[in-house]
Amino acid sequence: MPRLPHFFLVCALALGLASPFSGAAEPATDSAQNPAKAQAKADIPEPLHAESKQRVKIDGKTIDLKATAGQLLMKDDKGEPIALFGYTAYEKEGADRRTRPVLFAYNGGPGSASMWLHMGILGPQRTVVNDGDFATEGPFRRVNNAFSILDLADVVMIDPVGTGFSIPVGEAKGEDFWGVDQDIASVSDFIARWTTDNGRWQSPKYLLGESYGGIRSGGVAYQLLQTHSIALNGVILVSPYMDFAAGNAGLAMDLPYVNYFSTYAATAWYHKAIDNRPDNLQAFLRQAEDFAENVYAPVLFKGASATAEERQRVLAGMERFTGISADYWDRANLRVDEGRFAKELLRDRRQTTGRIDSRFVNDGLNHIGEQFTYDPFFPAVGPAFVATFNDYYREVLGVKTDRKYVTSGGLFMRWDNTHAQPGQTQYEKVPYANTAVDLAHTMVQNPNMRLLVQQGYYDLATPYGATDHFLNHLPIPERLRDHITVEHYEAGHMMYIHPPSMKKFRDDLAAFIAAGQG
Repeated sequence: MPRLPHFFLVCALALGLASPFSGAAEPATDSAQNPAKAQAKADIPEPLHAESKQRVKIDGKTIDLKATAGQLLMKDDKGEPIALFGYTAYEKEGADRRTRPVLFAYNGGPGSASMWLHMGILGPQRTVVNDGDFATEGPFRRVNNAFSILDLADVVMIDPVGTGFSIPVGEAKGEDFWGVDQDIASVSDFIARWTTDNGRWQSPKYLLGESYGGIRSGGVAYQLLQTHSIALNGVILVSPYMDFAAGNAGLAMDLPYVNYFSTYAATAWYHKAIDNRPDNLQAFLRQAEDFAENVYAPVLFKGASATAEERQRVLAGMERFTGISADYWDRANLRVDEGRFAKELLRDRRQTTGRIDSRFVNDGLNHIGEQFTYDPFFPAVGPAFVATFNDYYREVLGVKTDRKYVTSGGLFMRWDNTHAQPGQTQYEKVPYANTAVDLAHTMVQNPNMRLLVQQGYYDLATPYGATDHFLNHLPIPERLRDHITVEHYEAGHMMYIHPPSMKKFRDDLAAFIAAGQG
């Protein structure tokens, strides 16, 4: 999930100036005096571009669309090219651009392309997978996406630099984009530039980000308001990752272990790995949440000062809710990250559960290992998504190129996680991002903006306990909490591959956008 630094923009933000990636068309310096610069500009590929007519049928009605796919050449304030930004835009034919909403959407990573949302739920066509099974036998299918939101809003799918077909060009380097703040700045500038190029300044505007797209969205919402004076109508966070400290088990901090616990319990319940399993998932989860908050968390906080009786009470509860033995939890010092949990839960069956969606399960590879070797989710659905997207993008949208569409670039290993947090005066940049703070600043300064959060119960990548934590700790006035809607799904991180959740996802998103239209 990509993250880039944006505090080098602080002076520009304070003065209301354009950011370094704004694409302002100022005269370039004379590159004839700089052969290296001249060569870099000469090496810039021609932007990919294809326009086509598409259609989608939703609720029995056919919507005719203009589709534009390819790359947008972005420039810095000196007019120097810095990136070819990949995107796909769907606009309803004949719609009033002043009143037609536009939704800007992206996945996370860092380093994940927008293919998943594009072919999973937002585009006019969607990839067919059998939920929970391995879709690895071609030919793969794509069908009309009756669950798209294109009847209510135009959609612009964005691939940040390093994903999809988006690349740095000229003298720019990947590192100029690969960090919390750099990513926020470049994506914000792309949105502002696309808005200008397509005459959409009057349109109601929404952001939708999945996973690390949560960190991106918190920052982009604030950046758009501060740097470009773009006030969003709403932000949609899908399986959001917002707070590094609250959402990363495995660190020397107690908080994330508490936040993960209810998803461990949900996963154990789903796989029937617990004794005396109740029939009602929701009642079971309320009990697990209460245990995590009122029994587990205090003992972690006490550390070595916890009594033997307190520790034994916690161990008994951990075994009850997760099916993993009290002895294992004891040897793990009450702390297990999601990789160990996914390996241990079904070890006696020699199976591994998924991380992205813990409902998925497959054979393990190392039956004495401590961590799972692979996430069964990706080989189960990845081949179908990649095949159908490439076929659709090249053969239907008409983008002809031999370049590889990068679905996941592993950029998280090279990501700059520091962040210039609004209101922070002690540090120029905090070492790890929490853009829930940015989101709160945006909600206060744009009090009409609304927030929709869509979260799966079986998500071990961004567990719903961590989502609840950041929402409960948003520093906003109580009156603004009425602007927050939270929806849960009995599925995982990409809940839209689960048929019942696919319909609910569409219904919830449609209701959210419709409510903003008055």
